[in-house]
Amino acid sequence: MKMAWSNTLLQIHIKSPSIPSLHFPHSLPKRSPFLLNPNPINPIPRSLTMQFLHRPNAVPLVSRVMDIIQSSPPTWQSAVLSNLLIFVVGTPLLVAGLSLSGICAAFLLGTLTWRAFGSPGFLLVASYFVIGTAVTKVKMAQKEAQGVAEKRKGRRGPGSVIGSSAAGCVCAVLTIYGVGGEAFTRLWRLGFIASFCTKLSDTVSSEIGKAYGKTTYLVTNFQIVPRGTEGAVSVEGTVAGLLASILLATIGYLLGEINVPEVLICVIASQIANLGESIIGAAFQGKEGFRWLNNDAVNVINISIGCILAVLMQQLLQNWQINLH
Repeated sequence: MKMAWSNTLLQIHIKSPSIPSLHFPHSLPKRSPFLLNPNPINPIPRSLTMQFLHRPNAVPLVSRVMDIIQSSPPTWQSAVLSNLLIFVVGTPLLVAGLSLSGICAAFLLGTLTWRAFGSPGFLLVASYFVIGTAVTKVKMAQKEAQGVAEKRKGRRGPGSVIGSSAAGCVCAVLTIYGVGGEAFTRLWRLGFIASFCTKLSDTVSSEIGKAYGKTTYLVTNFQIVPRGTEGAVSVEGTVAGLLASILLATIGYLLGEINVPEVLICVIASQIANLGESIIGAAFQGKEGFRWLNNDAVNVINISIGCILAVLMQQLLQNWQINLH
């Protein structure tokens, strides 16, 4: 019996199929770390962000930063921090529209704006920058061929930034230090928005006029002149500039910075200021004795006119309403 059972086992052992050898795919790395180290400690490292957030002090730090940014009323700390974060995130857009020194000047402008008017004021200036940068790039090759394009392919330097925001910065400083008290705070805010409406209208009318203007002429004597001539205007550019001022003033209204009558004030003041800028350009810019009157100086005069006109118009409107009642 034992012999028969042994013979049966021997037959089973002999007839059982051989185990096939394992064949790994050719794509498997020759020195796979998982094969070299069967018990890896950490085969998939965590991202730096996750490592940071898992630190004991990370969450309180982030919470503290957010509290500073959301400070109401805004502080210098919140202004600097907010601008730093926004400028880091928006670097590609900033580089497209500004030189390095221009970015530094814009950072100072952004910090001052946030401190005075908070995030709504900053968003208004950001809207101005985005629209102005986009319209400057319109038909850039054609403008360069005609010799009327902005320098550095439209990338603005510190002179342009300061010239475009000087009046707005004055209004921001007056707001920060409460000059005139609470009664004047709204006037400074209105002047701030009107100054940027004026500058955006000027930029858009100029760039669209250079790109699409069929007939450009001087406002002083209606003489037809080539595109890009100082003080020259066109129907296409004028209409585009008007629409740009309406757009930016409407953004200010949507952000809760101004009301409907003040939207109209900003638009009217910007158009009067731009007409004055065209007269100055045609009559004085580039003439003997006025060599100092470059584009940056004209910008300061232009936006100052728009700012002052808006404030005066608002004062007249308030006095009229008081007398009416």
